[in-house]
Amino acid sequence: MKPDLRRADLAKIHMAKKELGLDDDAYRDLLRAETGKSSSADLTGNERARVLLALVHAGWKPKDAKTNGRPPMVAANSTSLIHKIEAQLTSQKRPWAYAHGIAQRMFKLEKVEHCNPDQLRKVIAALAYDQKRQARKEPA
Repeated sequence: MKPDLRRADLAKIHMAKKELGLDDDAYRDLLRAETGKSSSADLTGNERARVLLALVHAGWKPKDAKTNGRPPMVAANSTSLIHKIEAQLTSQKRPWAYAHGIAQRMFKLEKVEHCNPDQLRKVIAALAYDQKRQARKEPA
């Protein structure tokens, strides 16, 4: 996993904490409830995603304008898979949110960047299936 993604997730967690006005005790209670850990520095990628989702459920509204339409940052071994997903989304005129939704439904992960290479291949297959389904719907 790229350290940049980890830093970005941790920054979002701490921004959400501040925006929600959570004191340190409430914040650590939330971390323990979601992950069993009391420090965000100890969280894995999936645990960070769960904490971010819990913060959204608590009322935090993430500001994702900077990455809207851009491919997510992933580990080097997944870059080609992300480019393939980006190409599929572009050809189908779908936003990145569509791929994130697939990752969430299939793997219970908030975003595509939290997927491992095998999961990314399954997202690619799901997009290919969707493309075929859309082609059947369009008149000849």
